[in-house]
Amino acid sequence: MVRSALSAILGAEDDMEIVGEAATGAEAVSVVRAQLPDVVLMDVRMPDIDGIRATEQLLGALGEKAPRIVVVTTFENDSYVYDALRAGAHGFLLKRAAAEDLVHTVRLVARSDSLLFPTAVRTLAAVHARGRSSAAMRARLTDREAEVLRLMTGGLTNTEIAADLGVGHATVKTHVASVLAKLGARDRTQAVIAAYEQGFVTPGER
Repeated sequence: MVRSALSAILGAEDDMEIVGEAATGAEAVSVVRAQLPDVVLMDVRMPDIDGIRATEQLLGALGEKAPRIVVVTTFENDSYVYDALRAGAHGFLLKRAAAEDLVHTVRLVARSDSLLFPTAVRTLAAVHARGRSSAAMRARLTDREAEVLRLMTGGLTNTEIAADLGVGHATVKTHVASVLAKLGARDRTQAVIAAYEQGFVTPGER
């Protein structure tokens, strides 16, 4: 029922096309590999393979062709959500979300350089933070890269970071790419999670 509702809402949008549906994790992996969609809404709890394993398999197998994955969940503090984000999901969506929020989320994920639902992601990361020393992470980053990462944890877009630092948008994109590479992060969400887990930022800090 949830899948049918999501499909109906998104399929009614002029700029969106539903290219496939799946009832299990194994089916999801098969459909995505065949259709190569831009965005996938992935339930975290499914038969055969859960959303976490399905996300890991798709990102590992498809590389640069991998879609942006949004996990769909009932509860935003679900540990499955955090595990999916660590696995490489771009963000998450609550099943009770309003239709307009669903549509906005898909559009945002498809084109944006911002962190999806930054407050919720930061809260999840803070709850699961390991409290380790930040020295190792800090040593890998230049001073400017560290500034950029700190602003990324606040959910700022590249444009907002550029304005904050007084530099060009292209310069910020270069720094962001370097931060992701040095941290071994697939996207901004993983970088923010790493920043919390390794003590680079602490709960309550911007």
